This record gives sequence, C-alpha cells and structure tokens, in this order.
Amino acid sequence: MANTAKALARGAFATSSATLYTVPSSTTAVVTNICIVNTDSASGTFTLSLDGQELFKTVTVLANTTTVIDLKQVLATTKIIAGFASAITMKYHISGMEIA
Repeated sequence: MANTAKALARGAFATSSATLYTVPSSTTAVVTNICIVNTDSASGTFTLSLDGQELFKTVTVLANTTTVIDLKQVLATTKIIAGFASAITMKYHISGMEIA
C-alpha cells in the first residue's frame, strides 16, 4: 500500500455548501490538519462537515487571521469533506494522508 502525505484540498469557500474534497476510489484518507484563513477586514464564519457530519458549525474567524484545526479523522473511499463560509474571502487548506 502506498501512503502519501499531501495537501488534500485548498481553495476559497463558496457561500453555500460545496464539496471541498472527495476521497479517491480504492483509497482511505486521514485528515490531519485544516487551516482556515480570513483575508477580509471583517470577521467571518465557516461550517465544515466530514462524511455528512457537521464537525465545525458557524465558527468565527477574526479579520485577517488564521484558525488551525489539528485532528485525526479517517474517511473511507468516496466520502467527502464539504463546507461553506460567510464570504469568499475565507480560504481553506486541508492536509492529510491518502492510503491506497
């Protein structure tokens, strides 16, 4: 089995729920870190779910700051990470490992 540590997904949030990352077929993913950056001059919020379960709901990120979430969550083949934010100035970076 190949184990690859990598950036699983990165980008800007949409303001309605959207898929941020889908575990590839025949792969298990271990999410280890999620960084949320607010590049706006006003506070913003985000919501994240893993496999349909909201783990972070309407979390506030102050203006021009970063929130770092360290975790160890396993996602099976085809499971998703979804989320949205109050503004498109909120960015995300999801790190982890894919095990094929």
